[in-house]
Amino acid sequence: MTRHWKLLLVVAALFTGGIGLAFAQAPATPPPLVDPATGGPANNWRPPSTGIAPAGAATTSSGNLQPMSSAPRASIAKVTNGTGTLPNDGGQVWREYDITPYTLRVTGTNRPEQAIVDWVLRETGYDAWHSDPLGILCANGRTLRVYHTPQMQEAVSEIVDRFVNNQTEAQAFGIRLITIGSPNWRAKMQQVLRPVPVQSQGVQAWLLSKEDAAMMTAELQKRSDFREHSSPHLLVQNGQSTSVSASRPRTYIKEVILKPEAWPGFQPDMGQIDEGFSVEFKPLLSLDGKSIDAVVKCNIDQVEKLTSVMLDVPTPAAPRQRTEIQVPQVNSIRFAEKFHWPSDMVLVIGFGIVPTPTPPEPGGMKIPLVSQGDHADLLVFVENRGVGGKPPSITRNLPPVSTPIRQF
Repeated sequence: MTRHWKLLLVVAALFTGGIGLAFAQAPATPPPLVDPATGGPANNWRPPSTGIAPAGAATTSSGNLQPMSSAPRASIAKVTNGTGTLPNDGGQVWREYDITPYTLRVTGTNRPEQAIVDWVLRETGYDAWHSDPLGILCANGRTLRVYHTPQMQEAVSEIVDRFVNNQTEAQAFGIRLITIGSPNWRAKMQQVLRPVPVQSQGVQAWLLSKEDAAMMTAELQKRSDFREHSSPHLLVQNGQSTSVSASRPRTYIKEVILKPEAWPGFQPDMGQIDEGFSVEFKPLLSLDGKSIDAVVKCNIDQVEKLTSVMLDVPTPAAPRQRTEIQVPQVNSIRFAEKFHWPSDMVLVIGFGIVPTPTPPEPGGMKIPLVSQGDHADLLVFVENRGVGGKPPSITRNLPPVSTPIRQF
């Protein structure tokens, strides 16, 4: 009897454990979803294995994604195909100029034809190619293509001939950049200086014979405040451009970047200004070689001083901490002008008292009557050196003046 009771108890325990295990493994029924649009039960339920797509998500698979429409933008302005022919209401004609005698000769630049295009635009005016009548100006390494009036074609032809002319191929030019500490050199040289008009304010220009120019530079070299900033034998080929430049970086504390996570709680943001000068020279001889057209550009930048400003940068460890930033005071000169003068004369451009092209090192010791300081009288000498680029010899001396000249 006891054995029967034990058997019944075992069977009851197994039956009860099986039912509990079945309930434990059955998935729980999720709560009904409510459609926010209708307020009723939602019918987009997914099994747990598939997940529930968020509202607004695309129902297509990643393999069926379509690119966005690339339809062209609709133009607001009215656009037509035109008549299919170039307008010639101004009598325009098409011309193609062979410029290979120049482009094959010039090997120091990647696009020598650009110099021809620049001179055409400079001599004829930019507006002539961007207004009525219609004009086209395009060049590659072999051909200059022009569509314009016959009068404009004549002007373009004359400029192209000046570039491809073989007689000016070997011509060279010399350019010298000189500063004098005091402008009183004019008192001794005024007898040989021939003024020429200059459009830029504060700038003067003179013409000298080559002999007088050689004598003048020899006299200036005797002064203690004379300084030359370029090679006296720098040569420039006709039709090409060159630049003389010298600069040095000048760093300063531009601003402060707060960094509380690192000591001392901030980091200085450094700025840089390039002090120095740049002179660009673009000469072009006339067809007969008797006159020169040249564009001279000069840029000078100098930091006169750095003004300090103290800023509060408190930190938990140093609530009264302060640091310095610097505001630069920069003196800049920008000059660009075209000159025309006889090829047997020397052009001298006087910029007046300007920042020295190569300023002295900050904190450097200045020697009285020798150091130029931060400003000086800037002179640029431009000379046609002819074939071979040989400078002329001095053939005469400057007549002495009656009153002595003091140098400061």
